[in-house]
Amino acid sequence: MRYELMLPHQIRKAIAENWPVALPLGVLEYHGEHMAVGMDTLAVIKTLELFENERDVVILPPFYYGAASYAVAPPEGSGSVQVGGNQLAPFGEELFYSLLRIGFRNIHAIIHHQTENFAAGMPTDLAFKTAGRQAIFRFLEKQRGEGWWGSETMADYYAGHAAGENFFNWVQVHPLMPAAMNGKYPFDHAGIGETSLMLALCPEAVDADRFADNKGWYTASAKEASAELGEEGVAMIMANLKQILQS
Repeated sequence: MRYELMLPHQIRKAIAENWPVALPLGVLEYHGEHMAVGMDTLAVIKTLELFENERDVVILPPFYYGAASYAVAPPEGSGSVQVGGNQLAPFGEELFYSLLRIGFRNIHAIIHHQTENFAAGMPTDLAFKTAGRQAIFRFLEKQRGEGWWGSETMADYYAGHAAGENFFNWVQVHPLMPAAMNGKYPFDHAGIGETSLMLALCPEAVDADRFADNKGWYTASAKEASAELGEEGVAMIMANLKQILQS
């Protein structure tokens, strides 16, 4: 369900049943002359909408204003919007803290931007990972008081971890395309892989008549894109979402 359309009794039901809460997280960035600047975030939104047809999920309003950087192209006339990680982390902390206060304990930010380096981290995902940890520590201290971890009530902390109980999993950040997709689907920027995803998920975000206007090396393969290839990628993404977004 889209969070902005939920009524309070539906929110309480989602909390009671531990529905996953998903934040589509991305950027506005130049993706060649043939593709919309919102591609990264649109890919997350559209796959979550497909996921919603099969499983219970709360879909938060998307956040488009991540750290696009100007590595691909300068912003003048290209459309890239850059908000640095130092500005993103305080926002993310307040958002996650608020969601914890509401009662959610199964919160996930899903990102599709620079995620070929997800294990090491890049500015947007690192900012939101840090924000999640900060929000959880802050919430636990408010809820349980200072010294909460050292209290006798936490004596089974490590045993709980071994059993899969970990309140630091209340907020998680994931790549839309996991590392397991490497070699199975093209990882690129505005090339055959991303263009195919958009043809499958959001065809209005692609204008094939503009392929010839592209000059960057990274767009050279875009003209080979197809909705059929995109559907293969979508199927892999959906399988991953079913693994990470569980009640």
